[in-house]
Amino acid sequence: MRTLIDLQKLVCPEALDLMQKRHQILHTIHLLEPIGRRNLANQVALKERVIRTELDFLTERHLLEVTTKGVRLTRAGIDALNHLKDYVEEINGFRVLETEIKQTLNLDRVIITPGDSDVQEWVKYDLGRRAVQSLHDELTSHETVALTGGTTMAAVAEMMQPTSSAIRPLFVPARGGLGERMENQANTIAAEMAKRINGDYRMLYVPDPLSEETYHSIIREPGVKEVLHMIKQADVVMHGIGDALTMANRRKASKDVLEELNTGRAVSEAFGYYFDQSGQVVHKVRTVGIQLEDLSTIKTVIAVAGGKSKAKAIDSYLRQGKSNVLITDEAAAKALIKGFSL
Repeated sequence: MRTLIDLQKLVCPEALDLMQKRHQILHTIHLLEPIGRRNLANQVALKERVIRTELDFLTERHLLEVTTKGVRLTRAGIDALNHLKDYVEEINGFRVLETEIKQTLNLDRVIITPGDSDVQEWVKYDLGRRAVQSLHDELTSHETVALTGGTTMAAVAEMMQPTSSAIRPLFVPARGGLGERMENQANTIAAEMAKRINGDYRMLYVPDPLSEETYHSIIREPGVKEVLHMIKQADVVMHGIGDALTMANRRKASKDVLEELNTGRAVSEAFGYYFDQSGQVVHKVRTVGIQLEDLSTIKTVIAVAGGKSKAKAIDSYLRQGKSNVLITDEAAAKALIKGFSL
């Protein structure tokens, strides 16, 4: 395939451009269907008249069907999209990017999806779709999955699909997190994913952060102790990665904490820990749930994060080696590679 693509780049580069454009249109429709023409044009950053022409072309070939609510892929359209996936990723050089990131950050697996989730809404849902596929690959019967909160993990929950086998996983929040927006809380995400895959879930109703005195009081509660045991025995952990100062401000950190993060040059946040560029802990928030040292005993720890703006945070967090799978997007991956070479 590589030789064919190199020849096409040399002899007929416009064909590759057209192939990628139509792949992006089909891909976006598949993620957001049914979708109207105007919304689709905004999502793929093309003029509406261009989208109209492309939709007519794809509909004539029975790859799309038009409904009163918008367009959606036909069975033939889904098959075409599946066959295009490897071809388009080879054009974009994703395999090379994945290998370099995997080797540099000592990961077991790296998965890259096209686009930039900072500027294209559909990319975050594609990250969610890839995360769901990866989770399905990992799960066997009645395993426990611990999840963090956040907008990216909420997108993963939206893309969750049932499996053909009766694996019935148990979903648990990786940490307490009351106080954030309801739809982005780990409890909500765990319940939604369990509902969509026909699994089970447990809740952890604990504020975040906690004072030292409150922490020691809460973890002695029988209900909390039971859920904590499930969390620490998880088979898979799936989590997001945040920009340090963005997360601190979102959680209304005190001036002293913000000063500590600035002085320590904190770059990333995950599981209530803030890390500098080399992956060293700058500050830790007292939370109930998974602690950094717990990750070393868990079989699979999947980090899901994308967007060019997140590249430094992704690099920072992964430097301390607690996650072994990264699912990211093209913009973050290219920025990561550029950062490695500096």
